[in-house]
Amino acid sequence: MKQHKKPRVDRDAGEDAEGNIDPFLSPATVSSWPFDPFANDPDYLASQEALRSLLFTTARSAAPTRVGTPIDGEEPTGEVNIKQVLSKGRRVQYLKNYTSQVAPWLDMFDSKRAFGIQLPALAKESPPLLYSILAIGARQQERKEKTQISFDSLELYQEAIRLLTPLLSARDTHVIAACVILCCLEMFSASAQNWRHHLEGCAAVFEAFGVNGFSGNVLQAVFWCYARMDVCGAFISDGAEGTLLKPSQWLPPHVLERDAGSCFRSFSSPDMYANYAVYLSAKTCELVSERNKYLELGIENGCNTEQFNRRWDEIWEQLSDWASGRPEELMPVATANTLPFPHILFAHWAAISSNQLYHTSSVLLLTARSKGRATPATVPTDSQIWHVKRICGISISNPHEGCLNNAIQPLWIAGRLLSHISEQALVVKTIQSIEALTGWTSTWRIRDLEHVWGYKFPINFELIVPSTQ
Repeated sequence: MKQHKKPRVDRDAGEDAEGNIDPFLSPATVSSWPFDPFANDPDYLASQEALRSLLFTTARSAAPTRVGTPIDGEEPTGEVNIKQVLSKGRRVQYLKNYTSQVAPWLDMFDSKRAFGIQLPALAKESPPLLYSILAIGARQQERKEKTQISFDSLELYQEAIRLLTPLLSARDTHVIAACVILCCLEMFSASAQNWRHHLEGCAAVFEAFGVNGFSGNVLQAVFWCYARMDVCGAFISDGAEGTLLKPSQWLPPHVLERDAGSCFRSFSSPDMYANYAVYLSAKTCELVSERNKYLELGIENGCNTEQFNRRWDEIWEQLSDWASGRPEELMPVATANTLPFPHILFAHWAAISSNQLYHTSSVLLLTARSKGRATPATVPTDSQIWHVKRICGISISNPHEGCLNNAIQPLWIAGRLLSHISEQALVVKTIQSIEALTGWTSTWRIRDLEHVWGYKFPINFELIVPSTQ
């Protein structure tokens, strides 16, 4: 297994048929990924490429036929006979699974629960949205049950794409939401080298339609669901790439990046303050990637030492201000200095992942700085290990499954810096438990950590699943 040592850009992967570079096409990435029958099914691969092509065609076409309307004024795209749709097979069970298992993941930064309440209501008048919801509910259940032969989710996924095809240019809320849900479904089985490949279509549509993190209503919640996946993709690239949508595109058109903090704080909402941590993670990945490309690939992007140090200081200050300015909802309700990792419990869903992202971004920045101007840690926040142990402690202390899914890449980033076997063993058990609890593919990162640590855990290594009680 190869270990990714430095950013690597595939000069051909980003070219279209005419040889022009497309900023949304994936770079090559190396990882240890298990074989997944669903992801390798020819029908699934054909459908996935059809959806991706459809999204790109829509994004590159002329202006949409009409402007998207608010939720209350949404125009139905067709009658849906809910009873008839749900009467087949296990579809009622898939809908229940979506509302009880999947939607809370997608809503973990949204107290209004757009995915759990508002989109199911819209689905009564939107066939593609209904089938997208059923498809992801089915896929998550198949992953947990380790279904290997037949996939109801594939049939539902294909039907959602078929129904989406004539509607995408309208840029309706429910149509864009259906695309993001289908993207989430693909992530259950997306290999590391194809992660960005699955996000590219949504990124292109968001850019073309001007959807951003402040679009309001359901579109805003849908954007931030995408944004969290985009940041995970940047983490997976290990410093090779930033997010597909540049952080500047996450803001309203009139807001400058230097005013981003004020923009997020103006909402006086713990959800938006948590989204600010996602944004700062994207800014961190952007800086690390540009610095790596400048140093290792010789790309003249302006990220010389002077510019890097200036931008590093700005982001570090923003992260520090984020931590010190957290609203009460994003503060821990209990903290204990247990070993090997501290116990840090949060009551608010968004607090779990946003605090973990703060620590992950801090680790990445400190790692990038150590290459050129390392300074001794004078306060705990200057220490990589201090942040590393909190990344791990947050996952072990908080059982919310959506936050566990988002913890896979932070645990990988943190785990590489752990040296004691007791710490490493607990990280392995945590990653194992994530896949067992949620169905989200995660154990491939254990093999990558084993490569860094220089030894392999036994196949029969004890599995501990954290209690959700």
